Amino acid sequence: MEGLFVVVIAVVLIAIVAAVGQRMHLASPLVLVAIGLLLAAMPFTPDLPAIDPEWILVGVLPPLLYSSAINLPAIEFRRDFTPIAGLSVVLVVISAVILGLFFTWTIPGLSLPLGIALGAILSPTDAVATSIVKRLGISPRVVTMLEGESLLNDATALVLLRTAITAIAAGFSFGSAVGAFLGGVLVALVVGAVVGWANLRVRAWVNNSAANTALSFAAPFIAYVPTDAMGGSGLVAAVVVGIVTGQGAARWLTPEQRLSDRLNWRTVELILEGGVFLIMGLELNEVVDKNLTEHEGLWRGTWLALAALGILLLVRGVYVVVIIWGQGRRADRFSSDDIARLGAHLESVARGRTAARHSTDAAALRRWGESIRRRFTRIAADLDYYRASRLGWKHGAVIVWAGMRGVVTLAAAQTLPTDTPQRELLVFVAFMVALASLMLQGFTLTPLVRALRIRGGGEETKAQDQEDEALQDELRVAAIALLQEPGLRRRDGSPFDPEFLSRVETGLTMPPDDNTTAVTHEALELRLAMIKAMRSRLVDVAASGRYSSAALRQSLAELDADQLSVELKVSGGEVD
Repeated sequence: MEGLFVVVIAVVLIAIVAAVGQRMHLASPLVLVAIGLLLAAMPFTPDLPAIDPEWILVGVLPPLLYSSAINLPAIEFRRDFTPIAGLSVVLVVISAVILGLFFTWTIPGLSLPLGIALGAILSPTDAVATSIVKRLGISPRVVTMLEGESLLNDATALVLLRTAITAIAAGFSFGSAVGAFLGGVLVALVVGAVVGWANLRVRAWVNNSAANTALSFAAPFIAYVPTDAMGGSGLVAAVVVGIVTGQGAARWLTPEQRLSDRLNWRTVELILEGGVFLIMGLELNEVVDKNLTEHEGLWRGTWLALAALGILLLVRGVYVVVIIWGQGRRADRFSSDDIARLGAHLESVARGRTAARHSTDAAALRRWGESIRRRFTRIAADLDYYRASRLGWKHGAVIVWAGMRGVVTLAAAQTLPTDTPQRELLVFVAFMVALASLMLQGFTLTPLVRALRIRGGGEETKAQDQEDEALQDELRVAAIALLQEPGLRRRDGSPFDPEFLSRVETGLTMPPDDNTTAVTHEALELRLAMIKAMRSRLVDVAASGRYSSAALRQSLAELDADQLSVELKVSGGEVD
């Protein structure tokens, strides 16, 4: 009963902190860590039972990563996949190796594999910085890079940790370590893609909203368990399932299912993330007591942690400089006019070949020409994106300082085997790195951004408005084109009244829904058909890369809300 009371109090506290933090423009995870530290120092706070870190790694991280992956801006993620992969994989490995050498040098008797294991524990960043950066209006490109990094580097670090621990027991072999690392990622990619594909198909078949929500909650664990059993990274699998589900939701899921997912997963994310950060602060007493007992004070672990944090920031700074330089060269390599001319040339070649061949070959060549045109349109859009959202040294400074450590570092540290030499010192170092990182970088990130005076907010808002308007125009064209299609029918298969269609086509873009004389089943059914056509067009447009994920997501949400409103009128008996 006491445990239930603690859980209820924790949930209420998390909800209150989230609400107050939103009003006061504070990152609630940072506030929860501070509250946990304060409560841990109070004499009346009871000693809480130790939480098995497996509960964090298996029970908390998969759904959190899945939830973030669903909302990942896929178009921007694809465009910046190279720097994101570099931050998530290359930087983690480099940081772990450098820290491993540092710890081996400074901690007597520590083996290199164990030093690399501790380096892997300290290398992954936490997603808490993303919410701060979003609120400050920084370039969406920076936000995407931070989101993508925090999604993927957790899995990289944990796979590297597992590889290092295996090397401690069986002896280190570079070839076997690399093979185990790549094999774990490959298994996760395959299982995650298969589970994501099945998740969409099964949920499209299940109409019951409660059952659909239950399947959504089970998806990250369905991917995690078999992947982990096969030696792969369950967290990578959970991320892949989330990405596949998020990108296929517009095509396979209903508006009710998408709305339910957004609300339910937002709640799950709030409770799980808040609970972990609160526990992080409360665990201070236990970690400190063990180090006072076994290592005669805290100075040794504290200076090791501060030095490690400095190394992490230094390595990250150097790597981000390389990324900023590389993306600038990529943007200047070709102009969009060059790409458009090349695409037009290839398309004209396809048309010339089409005229010289039989009709069967002509159809294939037309498809080939259309494919070429779409591909080069996307490349031109990508280049426009790189030039319009060019990253400078100020953005690089934000990316470096936003690299905070947090939940994964704490949970992974406590998974070290109990017979690990100097285990309590290593856990304390991990705890102090995460704590110092969150407190120092977390509470100074906002002042840093303001001091840098990064411009572009007004221009970006204007560009977003223009983009939204252009997308809405394209969707309206798709809706009007529907009226000209022969054999247009209602959902039940019966034809529309031709005279009614003619009136709508000549007088309106969309059937009215606020005039009681015009609100009939005929008008509502036509409105639903138009929404379906617009959504289909939206899915096709998304593949071209001409619009941002934010604009596409906003239009999809508006279409979903419109459809739910119309369906409610039909089913609620507002019309006869």
